[in-house]
Amino acid sequence: MTRLYLDTAIRLPAPDVEALIQGRAIAAIPQQFLDPGRIFALYPADAANSASINSQTVQIKAWARCELCQILDKSEPLESLSRLTIWTTAALENILSQRSYIFLAYFRVYLLAEPLEIPANPQGQFVALPRSLSVTDNSPVLSDRTFSQRRHQLENRLPPPHPELEQLQADIAQLNTPAAKQLDEQIQIFLGWKNPENNQKNHPDLPWIKTIKSLGERSQELDDKKSNYQAGTDFENIVRKSLEYLGFTVDEAYKGGAGGLDLFCSKPYPLVGECKAGKAIPSRTAEELIKLGGMRLDDSQFQNAAKLIIGPGKPSKDVLTAAHKFKISIINPMSLQKLTELQAQYPGSVNLFELKKYLEPGQIDNKIDEYVEKVLKEVKLRSHLVSLVKKYLENTGLENVGVDALHGIYFGSNPTQPLKTEEMYEILLELSSPLTGYLGRNKGSDWRSDRFYFLRELKLD
Repeated sequence: MTRLYLDTAIRLPAPDVEALIQGRAIAAIPQQFLDPGRIFALYPADAANSASINSQTVQIKAWARCELCQILDKSEPLESLSRLTIWTTAALENILSQRSYIFLAYFRVYLLAEPLEIPANPQGQFVALPRSLSVTDNSPVLSDRTFSQRRHQLENRLPPPHPELEQLQADIAQLNTPAAKQLDEQIQIFLGWKNPENNQKNHPDLPWIKTIKSLGERSQELDDKKSNYQAGTDFENIVRKSLEYLGFTVDEAYKGGAGGLDLFCSKPYPLVGECKAGKAIPSRTAEELIKLGGMRLDDSQFQNAAKLIIGPGKPSKDVLTAAHKFKISIINPMSLQKLTELQAQYPGSVNLFELKKYLEPGQIDNKIDEYVEKVLKEVKLRSHLVSLVKKYLENTGLENVGVDALHGIYFGSNPTQPLKTEEMYEILLELSSPLTGYLGRNKGSDWRSDRFYFLRELKLD
C-alpha cells in the first residue's frame, strides 16, 4: 500500500467522473495536457445535479493518477475512439470544432475510504482542496490486469469485445430499480469494470433456501402455533419456489389445496409432485400421486411426466413398492435444499435435463448427492482452468494463450482430472461465452489458433 497526499482536484463533467468511478471509462478529456504521474482528486462539475450534498458543496469519491496523455487532432479516426470511450462521435467532433486538439488522459482511478465533502468551486480546470488529503492505492476501481488490458485496447484502438453488452449496460444504468441495479452490476463484472472479489454479494437467496429441510421435517410450527395443515402449506410453497428457482415452470392451474395435486411443472419437461411435511412419508402417498395426477392430467401428459415425492424420513415398504411400480422418485427435503443451494452458489449449474437422468424410481437421495458431486467436480475443473489461464498470462506477460500451450502446462498444475486437448478446448469455449464471461476469446482461423485471455475469477464457495 502506497500513501500519497493530494492538494488538487481536477474538474471533469459529472457523468465522466461517474463513468471513471464505475470502471466504465479509463480516460478523460481535460482542457490541457497532463503530465503522466500527476495525481488529482476527481471533482464532478455540475455536481449539483448528481453528486453534491447541496448547491454549496461537492462530494468527491475518488482520486486518479494520469498514466498517459495523448494529443489527438482531426486526423484521429473518431468513430473507433468513440467505440472505446463514453463519448459519441458527434461529441468528439464538436470538441475538435472548438479547438485544434483533444487531450486524451488515461486515468488509473482509486476509491477514497470515505467521500470528501468540499465547498463548490465552479471556476477553472483545477480546484485547490481545503486541506491536504491523505490517500492510498489499495482500492483501485480496476485490477492491474484489467486496467492494463483496457489501456492496451484503447491505445491501439482495438475494437471492444462486447459492444452490445456495453450499450445494454449504459441503458440499464439509467433505470433505478433493484432488478436493474443487480443486472447492471453483473454486466459490469462480466465486462471487467468491477472486481467480483470486491463486489460479489453473499448469496441473498441462501437464507430462505436453508429453511427447506426444516420446513419439510416439521408437522407443526411450535413457535407460531401453526396447524399441521399450515405447516404442510408452508412446505408446499417453498418446494414450488425451489423448483422455480431451479428453472422449472410451475403451472398455477394445478396448485394444490385439499384433495389437489401439489404441483405440476410444465417446462422444461412435465413433472408432477406431492409434498409431505412431517416426520415421515404417509403410506399410500404414491397411490395418491397416481390418482390425483391421473385426474388432473390427460394420459399422455401423465405417462410422460417425471413423478416426484418430497418428504422426510424413510418411506414405508408400501410407498417404496408403489414408487418402483409407477416409476416415482422420492427425495428428502435436504436433497432439494442441496440442489437449490448449488444453483444459488453457481447460477445455471443445475441442468434440468441432466438431472432428469438421476430421477430413478424409489428413494434417490444418493442419486441427488451423486449429481451434486458431479456438478461440483465440473465447476472445480472450470475454476482450475480459469486460474491456469490467469497465472500463465501473468507469468509470461502475454496477452492471450492458445489451447495447445495451455494443455501443455495443465498436467503440471495438479489437475482435477485428465483432459484431452479437444475436451479442454470445448470447456474454454464455454468459459468464454458471453453468457459466462470468465475468459475472452480471439477467434482464429481454426480451433487450434483461437486465443484465450482472462476476464474474471470463477470463485469456489
